[in-house]
Amino acid sequence: MFDAKKLLDQFLGSQVPGLSGSVRDRAGQAAEIAKNNPMKAGALAAAIFGTKTGRKLAGNAAAVGGIAAIAGLGYLAYRNYQSGKSPQAVTQPQPTQELLPPPVDSPFHPQSPALSNSFALTLVQAMIAAAKADGHIDAGERAHIMEKVKVSGLDHEAEAFIEKELADPLDIDALVAAATTEEQKVEIYTASRLTIEPDSRAERGYLDLLAGRLGLPDALVEHIEATVSAAKV
Repeated sequence: MFDAKKLLDQFLGSQVPGLSGSVRDRAGQAAEIAKNNPMKAGALAAAIFGTKTGRKLAGNAAAVGGIAAIAGLGYLAYRNYQSGKSPQAVTQPQPTQELLPPPVDSPFHPQSPALSNSFALTLVQAMIAAAKADGHIDAGERAHIMEKVKVSGLDHEAEAFIEKELADPLDIDALVAAATTEEQKVEIYTASRLTIEPDSRAERGYLDLLAGRLGLPDALVEHIEATVSAAKV
C-alpha cells in the first residue's frame, strides 16, 4: 500500500520549496508555481480539480498541506460548533493567519491514530468524489488528468488508484462506512468542501447529501462551511 498521507499532501500542496512569508504570500507563490508547473508544486489537485469547471482550492490549505489543512480546519469548525455559538459569532480563520494544528491529544491531530493511512486514503477518495459531483469529468477529461498525473512522480500503485477513483461511479456509501467517529465525519465533509466551490446545483446537492448521510447536524455543517469559506483566498 502506498503512503496515502503523502498523496494527500501532494493533492493540496505541502511545504513547497522556495515559499516564504505570510500564508497569503505563500499561497500566492504556490498558485503561481502550480500554474507554471503543477507537479513541481506538489499540487496534484491543481491538475485534477483545476479543470474546465474552474474549481478552486483553499489558499492557506495549499500552504500548510493536506492532512494539516483538513485536520486544522475540521478541528476549528468542530470547536466553534461545540461552543454553542453561531458561525457569525465566532472568530473565523483569516487567509493571513497561520492555521494552527489541533492539540496533540485531539482525534483531529494529524498524528492521531484516527488519521491512519487507510483513512487518509478515504479523504483522497472524498476529494475525488466531490470533484466528480458535477458530472464534468468525462472520459476525455480523465485522460487529460491522467496525462498530468503520470508525470507527477507518483508510483504506479498511486497512479492506478487515482485512475480507478476517477473512473468509478460515486460511492457515498463507502465514504460514510469509513467514518467511525464524529471527528472523521467532520474531516470527510471538510475535505470534500475544500475541493469544490458549490456554485452549481449538482455540487451543492452532493454536499447536502453527504452531510445528511454522515449524520452531521445542520449547525455543525454551517460551521464547517463558514470555516472553510473564511480560510479560502
